[in-house]
Amino acid sequence: MAKKIVKKVKVIAPAGKATPAPPLGPTLGQAGVNIGDFTKKFNDATKGMIGDMIPVVITVYEDRTYDFILKTPPTSSLILKALKKEKGSGKPNTVKVGTLTKAQLKEIAEKKLVDLSAGSIEAAMKTVAGTARQMGVDVK
Repeated sequence: MAKKIVKKVKVIAPAGKATPAPPLGPTLGQAGVNIGDFTKKFNDATKGMIGDMIPVVITVYEDRTYDFILKTPPTSSLILKALKKEKGSGKPNTVKVGTLTKAQLKEIAEKKLVDLSAGSIEAAMKTVAGTARQMGVDVK
């Protein structure tokens, strides 16, 4: 018989560096998750992605056990990482912060394809390009 799901928790944590400190600790504590055990498993699973913020969906069951699914980093952070910038433009239509090449766009789209609702790589590229434009990034 399947376990009964009590709660689903969505959080974003730094890859390989999650700690029981706020905001992660209190959020998981309220859900009844063993915080130390989760941070150890999460950090082990994300060792190769250090430097990225990783969204994670935690499914908590009736007997206080849990499963978690790692997602890909947010599109905006992948774009900023490709441009080597700290943040996007405050005025995206007038002030541009950089230019993204088609090759970089395709690389980001391929990475995000598993988490997007896009049916093809071209559709995913259009989605990523739209995010880039809203951040004040030109796509060439």
